[in-house]
Amino acid sequence: MKTKDFTLQVKELTEDGTFEGYGSIFGNVDAYGEKVVPGAFVESLAKHRREGTNVLMLWQHDPDNPIGVWEDLAEDAKGLYGKGRLILEVQKAREVRALMLQKAIGGLSIGYREIETEPDGNVRLLKKLELYEISPVAFPANRRARIEAVKFGELEALARRGERLQELARCFRDGEPMPAKEFEEILRDAGFPKSAAVQIASVGYAKAIRSESEGSKANEQAAFLQALLRG
Repeated sequence: MKTKDFTLQVKELTEDGTFEGYGSIFGNVDAYGEKVVPGAFVESLAKHRREGTNVLMLWQHDPDNPIGVWEDLAEDAKGLYGKGRLILEVQKAREVRALMLQKAIGGLSIGYREIETEPDGNVRLLKKLELYEISPVAFPANRRARIEAVKFGELEALARRGERLQELARCFRDGEPMPAKEFEEILRDAGFPKSAAVQIASVGYAKAIRSESEGSKANEQAAFLQALLRG
């Protein structure tokens, strides 16, 4: 799933938490050279109505933080219009309403999957999208709309890296450090150039492993891991 962020243009925010805005604006070319075209959401919205499913309202795309419901979603000439209602029995929803009143929330962001795209010169047209959710988000938007994609695949990759670092720390704690080659792979997966990964794994990491048999395991390993995580 991917996300795109757009200006939150609240027409009215009522006492019961109802507000209106645009989850997507047509015609803007974003920093990734992509443009959502009219009609992109028609089939997805019809599918939700037909199957009785809902486009979710989450706080900043967090599936553990549903904060409201979308009572009306439709395309118009400008983009994807939405009328939503914050569920004020939920604490986070009350916080979001307070932030909206102070204009401290700057955008809406859609979570979607690409169904049909088409190149148009240097621009990639998003012609058909499956819409999963629309989230109020905290970061500000540029004049008409700041559009910026965050691929969930990238977030998943970050999570996997975090898991591997946790595994690395666990191996150290258990006195069974993983081989330097595996540590090098973790560094390369995190974006380190090959030469730097080889150097770090073969020098710093190897020294930390050797320290285990030399009686200074705890201090050197802890210092090495802390330096790595800070970096």
